[in-house]
Parts: sequence; C-alpha cells; structure tokens
Amino acid sequence: MLFILIVILALVIAVVLVLLLVKKENLEPDKTVPDDCCGAHAVCERDRLLSSTDEIIYFDDEELDALAGKDPYTFTEEEYDMVEEVLFSLRESDVAGWLRSLQLRNIEIPNELKDEALLIVSERRSGNHTNDAVKK
Repeated sequence: MLFILIVILALVIAVVLVLLLVKKENLEPDKTVPDDCCGAHAVCERDRLLSSTDEIIYFDDEELDALAGKDPYTFTEEEYDMVEEVLFSLRESDVAGWLRSLQLRNIEIPNELKDEALLIVSERRSGNHTNDAVKK
C-alpha cells in the first residue's frame, strides 16, 4: 500500500513539473520589442497613433469623409453630433486606430472630442481601462 502511494506521489510531482516547464516556455515572448514601443506590449501596436502604414481603416464612419479638410470650429451642430456619435460608439481599443484613420483622411475633430478620445487612449495605455466598456 505504501509503495502505491509513493508511486502516485511521484507521478503527481512529475506531472506538475512538466506542466510548469511547458507553461514557462509559453510565457516567453516570441517577438522582439521595437525601440519606440511605449512598454504596454499587449496594446502597443493597436493603440499607436503614429503608424508606419498609410492604410485607411474605416470604423463604420464613412459619413465623416464629408468633413475632410473642414475646420472643426465651423462644424454645424449636426456635424459635431455625427463625430461625437462615432467616438462614443467605438470600443476603447479602437479609438487610437480611429484617430489615425481620421488623420489619414484629413479629418479634424473638435478639440473637446479630441481631448476625450486622447484621454481614452491614454487611460488604456496606462492600464486604467475597463474591458473596452463604451463610455457614455
């Protein structure tokens, strides 16, 4: 009986050691970190406003193309509301990409909305976000 307990204990210890070694191998990063990375590697690539690509990605906001080149101080109330609606319908993780998309499309947004969008990106980078909750 004692022999069986020793064998079972040895097997359990062996399984635990194997699992720890496999888990340790999976935790090591596969990519090298760029020199200009902010340190928040999990969200760094998604949240970069300055991207090396000029590919425009739309966030179901094609109607904003009508604002290209327009001074945000001259927006009508409807145009302001249109931009605001898009901003607050985005997931937090999409805000930085959306701002980059607007830059590439030559669309400026009002300072109040820009400040709110940059605050969302900043909070996300610092880890103060809450699971992509939509701010309302």
